[in-house]
Amino acid sequence: MSDGSPEPSTVPPTGPTPPGPVLPDGATSPGPVPTGTASPGPVPPGSSPHGPVPPGMPAPWPAPPVGGEGEPRQRLHPLSPVLHGAKSLVVVIAGLSWSTLSRVGFGWFAAMVAVLALGATVLSVISWYNTGYHVVGRELRVYEGLLWRRTRAIPLERLQAVEVVRPLLAQLTGLAELRLEVVGGGKTEAPLAYLGVADAAVLRERLLALAGRVAQRPAPGDAAAPVAPGATAPPTAVPGRPLHAVRNQNLLISQLLTPQAFLLPFGVAFVVVQFLTAGSWSFVAVASTLTAMAGVLLQPIRRVLDDWNFRLARDGGTLRVHNGLLETRAQTVPLERVQTVRATWPLLWRMKGWLRLRLEVAGYSVAEADDRNRPDRLLPVGDLPTATMIVAEVLPGVRLDALNLSPPPRRTRWLHPLGRTAFGAGLFERVFATRSGRLTRQLVIVPYARIQSVRVVQGPIQRRLGLATVHADTAGGSGATAQDRDLAEAWALAADLTARAHQARTQL
Repeated sequence: MSDGSPEPSTVPPTGPTPPGPVLPDGATSPGPVPTGTASPGPVPPGSSPHGPVPPGMPAPWPAPPVGGEGEPRQRLHPLSPVLHGAKSLVVVIAGLSWSTLSRVGFGWFAAMVAVLALGATVLSVISWYNTGYHVVGRELRVYEGLLWRRTRAIPLERLQAVEVVRPLLAQLTGLAELRLEVVGGGKTEAPLAYLGVADAAVLRERLLALAGRVAQRPAPGDAAAPVAPGATAPPTAVPGRPLHAVRNQNLLISQLLTPQAFLLPFGVAFVVVQFLTAGSWSFVAVASTLTAMAGVLLQPIRRVLDDWNFRLARDGGTLRVHNGLLETRAQTVPLERVQTVRATWPLLWRMKGWLRLRLEVAGYSVAEADDRNRPDRLLPVGDLPTATMIVAEVLPGVRLDALNLSPPPRRTRWLHPLGRTAFGAGLFERVFATRSGRLTRQLVIVPYARIQSVRVVQGPIQRRLGLATVHADTAGGSGATAQDRDLAEAWALAADLTARAHQARTQL
């Protein structure tokens, strides 16, 4: 069903191309057929109707029959099986334990690895040969499978974002992976791994344009030149109006000001003292302790790698986010899907006046095992003026530094003897805001139009003190919570939130 927006035209190939004959569905063929010559016959795999495919470009599939789909199916980049085979090789080597090497010897061990790696590469080549994609009208269709063929049709009206992800191997070979997020998806849909960097960028803009997430597609001539295999792509500017770029120095310092990094010297000193004073400590015990410490440091190290070179830009009704060192990501966050904005002040960051901002975006998968795929980063680390500017871009008319919240009544000191004023709530013109946390302070901002339900909850101790907690739930599964309000105030707040949410939704 059409959403009322004008149907975008098919994106032409890069560079000037003379208009060809129009196919039955309105698409243009790759080029004109010379007069007096016979039409080309079936196109073999890995070539086009007008000659071999240039190196570095995905090979098109044979054109579909007349009266069927009007655009030829495209294969992934020819180097895709190599990257998938390399991943399988790592898994194979990790699966073969050190004891296997000691039992069979290095020669047989290397032969086993070679055979298994060759088998994984052959399977990757077969998978690549039977995988393709193309756009039909307002659908992206992905074909895969050898024995069991599978076709996935993704309506572009449900498309929320298309991410360009470049793992380390993809960066070294000049490739990129395209990941699609759709409304209500349980996981990332139809990841296309891998495409050339320029091809991935063009396809991403085309899909977003067909889905109505961007105002217009860039001209094909503006696309970046393909990156040669083996070369690292230069950093490109984030499309749209630049908002902020996080300094990597601040990112490193912020992760050093975490409990894990702060307590690490004490842990190392404890291990050294135990090793010197207790002769029964074996090498295995010390190595296990050091491994546990490395696991504690994994989270801040991963945050540094994920948020490295973080850049934020505004492009019409979307936010453009680019971040990552070993794995770069280019994400698009539609502003109309933002449910909440969370500002967090960790305890050790307050000496520098730093905070971080996170988003909750409806329509993104929450069942991913790796939460790094979620587009929740708005500001990894920054000061209050920067955060105020960014929040004003996401929620127009809302100033982060001007949200004055009222604390709960004085009798809540029996529940919060040391931090009653750390809690608060307030109604503003466009948003509902709450504050919580003693050591790590958090401020949650929810636009009225995103509130799905309002709940008043009262526990046994709250009933004795005449208190209640008000929950404003959003479609993303969380929301804002006004803790321990006076009972009459809680019911009045819930009624006011319900009325404002209904009014805001009717004005959308």
